[in-house]
Amino acid sequence: MGKIVLASSSPRRTEILKEMKLDFDTIPSEYDEPHTQTVFSYDFVKKLAYNKALDVAKKLHEKHIEKLVIGADTIVVIDNKILGKPKDYQNAYDDLKMLSDRTHFVVTAVAVVSSKDLKSEVETDTTYVTFEKLTDEQIKYYLDNFKPFDKAGSYGIQELPDWYVKSVYGDIDNVIGLPSNVVLKLLDKFTGS
Repeated sequence: MGKIVLASSSPRRTEILKEMKLDFDTIPSEYDEPHTQTVFSYDFVKKLAYNKALDVAKKLHEKHIEKLVIGADTIVVIDNKILGKPKDYQNAYDDLKMLSDRTHFVVTAVAVVSSKDLKSEVETDTTYVTFEKLTDEQIKYYLDNFKPFDKAGSYGIQELPDWYVKSVYGDIDNVIGLPSNVVLKLLDKFTGS
């Protein structure tokens, strides 16, 4: 059993940790995200990631199980407004229409909490994504075929057809949901390696 626990049921985050060759277990956090805030702030997304990791770390702490718990939260921001997971098809369509032919940024906060003493470290990573000018047909094609209704900003960059994205400035893993460079940096603070 690994020393690391991922406090998420996200298959995308699981895949990134596997690609990093980390030995880890998965215990999804039961922390209920109050995604009511619509104006962006780094503190807000950091708090969400921290609370997810803390939820799992506290449970392990009570059982005297020592692990490093990773929590993460990813948000999509345009015009300083947070685009959360879409409520329905129309909401997803409106999001992609808003992102079309513009640059937005994606922020992932990563928190690592030690279940031993509940000490924590939290950092964020920001990536800038520019979409091509998307036609109504392209937006509908993507929504109908990929159904990105569980994703912030109504899209998953790893499944978008190539011609939808003009440029990505920063770590693409951050847009997918877990920046590997930040994960390693935070783990190093606990392990000292």
